[in-house]
Amino acid sequence: MTPDIDTNRRKRTAFFVSDGTGLTVEAIGHSLLAQFRGQSVEQVTLPYIDSDTKVTQVLRRIEAAAEESGLQPIIISSIVSDQIRRQLHQCSALMLDVFESYLAPLANLFGTDPAHTVGISHGIANDQRYSERIDAVHFAMDNDDGRRTREFERADVILVGVSRSGKTPTCLYLALQFGLRAANYPITEEDMDSTALPKILRPFQHKLFGLTIDPKRLMSIRQERRANSRYASPEQCEFEVRQVEQMLRRAQIPSLDATELSIEELATRLMSQAGIERKIS
Repeated sequence: MTPDIDTNRRKRTAFFVSDGTGLTVEAIGHSLLAQFRGQSVEQVTLPYIDSDTKVTQVLRRIEAAAEESGLQPIIISSIVSDQIRRQLHQCSALMLDVFESYLAPLANLFGTDPAHTVGISHGIANDQRYSERIDAVHFAMDNDDGRRTREFERADVILVGVSRSGKTPTCLYLALQFGLRAANYPITEEDMDSTALPKILRPFQHKLFGLTIDPKRLMSIRQERRANSRYASPEQCEFEVRQVEQMLRRAQIPSLDATELSIEELATRLMSQAGIERKIS
């Protein structure tokens, strides 16, 4: 006899279905499901579902997930095509349709029908804006880890903190998402002879923003990079974090604890706290 599925181990599946990149519906889906932390949900993004063949494959996958888990799946959809949306509605999943919810009220407000065009939100609609985004990404890459401090004058923000505290990915996100020229400078052991800012950073103090991190979390990250090294030792991580935090407080540099924040949260909180406005939208 086949044993019953352990209800404590069953995992519901949420499918983020889009006829474009899936980035929009994925962001919406993550935000919605984050409100139900006690639920075990496997999240699957299915982009470019734009033909009958692909829809058929999606429907089979959804029904298979329902049969395997014994739980009703979830579809969160940003499909533009009415025909494809109708097909998705026929399956057994709970259907949350982003366009169905919002397009009709907006059409009534504007007094015109929507374009029903796939990929508008992620297309290169504005060449100047796209160019600014790419320039910002290049700036972040060129000014990573204090490589080109001579370009700090052009920076919108300069992130400082110990090595492996999240500076590089945060800079790249600020560049790609908001068009900001973000540089970063790692505070190394050589900079920690005192709690004063390194001389090279002092002319740009008004642009500095600090990232701190819990020493135990830092040790875990560094162990993955250099296992069993002095660099990753508890004593070294504790010393560096303590010294940098004292440096930031002494110089009155605003900062955030990156230990439990996603890159998205770090970037947006940083901008809010520092009063930095996005360059692109």
